[in-house]
Amino acid sequence: MRPHHFFTIIATLIWFTLPSAELLAELKLPSFFSNQMVLQRDKPVSIWGWADANTQVDVAFNGNTVSTKSTDEGNWKITLPAMKASRQGMNMVIENGNDRVEIKNILVGEVWFASGQSNMAFKLQNSLDAKADLPKSKNSSIRFFLAANTPAAQPHNNIQGTWNLSSPETSGNFSAVAYYFAKKVHQETGMPVGIIQSCWGGKRSECYTSREAMLSNAHGKKMIAELDRTAKSFDPETAKKKYDAAMANWDKRAAKVRAENKNKSASERVRLPRRPQREKPTYENERNPTVLYNGMIHPFVGYTMRGAIWYQGEANAKAGLAGIYQEMFTLMIQDWRARWDDEFPFYFAQLANFKPVTTEPGQQSDWATVQDQQRKTLALAGTGMATINDVGDAKDIHPKNKKTVGLRLARWALNNDYQKPVTVSGPLYKSSRVEAEKMIIEFAHTGAGLKTSDGKPLQRFEITGDNQTWHWADAKIYNNTIVVSCKEVSKPTAVRYAWSANPAGANLVNSENLPASIFSTSSN
Repeated sequence: MRPHHFFTIIATLIWFTLPSAELLAELKLPSFFSNQMVLQRDKPVSIWGWADANTQVDVAFNGNTVSTKSTDEGNWKITLPAMKASRQGMNMVIENGNDRVEIKNILVGEVWFASGQSNMAFKLQNSLDAKADLPKSKNSSIRFFLAANTPAAQPHNNIQGTWNLSSPETSGNFSAVAYYFAKKVHQETGMPVGIIQSCWGGKRSECYTSREAMLSNAHGKKMIAELDRTAKSFDPETAKKKYDAAMANWDKRAAKVRAENKNKSASERVRLPRRPQREKPTYENERNPTVLYNGMIHPFVGYTMRGAIWYQGEANAKAGLAGIYQEMFTLMIQDWRARWDDEFPFYFAQLANFKPVTTEPGQQSDWATVQDQQRKTLALAGTGMATINDVGDAKDIHPKNKKTVGLRLARWALNNDYQKPVTVSGPLYKSSRVEAEKMIIEFAHTGAGLKTSDGKPLQRFEITGDNQTWHWADAKIYNNTIVVSCKEVSKPTAVRYAWSANPAGANLVNSENLPASIFSTSSN
């Protein structure tokens, strides 16, 4: 490694992990306190950074001047009073002795934190409606902070990224789900909207949860114990030898493919084999618990915001993880709220329909289990869920219809946080009772009434008795409830709906045509 490369890496590590070390002679702030940022309206707003130790720091913004003294370590933090929304850009000045930082073109409005895995990271430019919507995306009142993918062994205090005004040149790289959410909130409220986008594809919810929170949970303790055990056994030299051997083998295979492709037409050519990846140290591997909390959540802790939106769960839809998703997801949400000291609203997308259509009752599915676990997470106060089992793709884990997802998430915010009279959700299971050979199901969020999306009889209802054998059921709408029965089941014990990764034909909706969520009366 060249010397200047080495020192660049070391300087970067210090900047992102230490609170003040190299900052002691210079006034600095985290990257997200920067030009074009959006601050939260109607709440006291925290601003922080680093300076010389034990020196005065003055922050002036929007007619307010707040002063504080930096700590022995050079950390400082101030709180601006709650401010009304401002659609006109303003400047903030921070001074410390001879040092002066000016942050320009700041709006005051609504700030939402967008996180999760690849379906949240999915770019607007790749979405179904990009051709129509991207050219019309110029709007200086919608702004995104795009955080860099940052795995970390320890909690970081900063993260690379910049604020971007929405425009055809920039918004293509925004999260499509978050963009449509932000656009709808802006349209309905008139407020500037800032989205902090910090997400990474293919990652479990446990990756975004702090070590301390994980250790407070029985399942989390086991995961951390395995993490620590793996870390102790990791050997950099062995990992390097393994990678070098894999690369040598890959070079041979790739050379063979290239040679064969020379004599083929463009349509006949095959892709090169997947290039091997160097094994990362355990605590820096982004697929491991806590690693993304450290690098991509912790830097933002304390940034004043309205709430969070989330799209994730695919990586947890596997044996050993699916059945505990509600518990671990709830743990993550509570962890974030504790860190921010704010019971902020948290709205999430349920998994979309995916994989081949099932045609028989009684199917077991980790995907369906996670969907149901997500529904059950609604037991946590201040949460909301967008049901999207009608906009997925059987062959693509990344369905391109992201506008519907963003708009359904926005319904929760518009109703709960902005007092707009909108129906927040499709039908959600509420309760059930047995009457003779039938089960009566009641729902929340029925709007003006239940119906089917296609005008046909209800489908994808299953029923079982004491023998736990599931049968397709006859289901009918009656007085805004669903009456479920089956001639093979004289004494029903449970009913479930849309219990499949891809429940084609599931057609229960409310008066707003919002789809009903998967549920099982046996899982509450």
